[in-house]
Amino acid sequence: MSRPILSRIPEWFHRYVNQVPENDLMEAMKKQTPVFINLFESIPVEKRDYRYGPDKWTIKEMLQHIMDAERIFAYRGLCIARKDATPLPGFDENTYADNSKAGTRDWNEMMEEFKVVRRSSEILFGSFDEEQLESSGTANNNPIYVLAIGFVLLGHVNHHVKILKERYL
Repeated sequence: MSRPILSRIPEWFHRYVNQVPENDLMEAMKKQTPVFINLFESIPVEKRDYRYGPDKWTIKEMLQHIMDAERIFAYRGLCIARKDATPLPGFDENTYADNSKAGTRDWNEMMEEFKVVRRSSEILFGSFDEEQLESSGTANNNPIYVLAIGFVLLGHVNHHVKILKERYL
């Protein structure tokens, strides 16, 4: 399976797809997962509640956001792969973050949760055949297709890792 065709997805998702260097979705997932886990497990305790600006997320809130978004992207992929024609809603990431209570969560539990969520995504996207990966639907009032959703999921993580390295660590 090749990379997503950018003309089939909203322009603002191009930046996420373009942050995934691999051409194969499953190869990219399997490569990204341990790198992400190693990076986040290396974050010192004193940095986990750090925010680089007054209205910016803490690292714990960022991790929670990444998990929330991954679940939403996986659900979108599932619905579209199963030919559910129901338009899927968008989501307000700031409302999710404001209500996540990430600051009260145990870091080790959050890391375990990420591992489980990611493994679930790997199994889900790995189960899709070419027809399912090419299936199109609507999310947030825009056309999208399953293969692109998988790349957006990965690119979204890469986007936040880049921010983490540049502004938090």
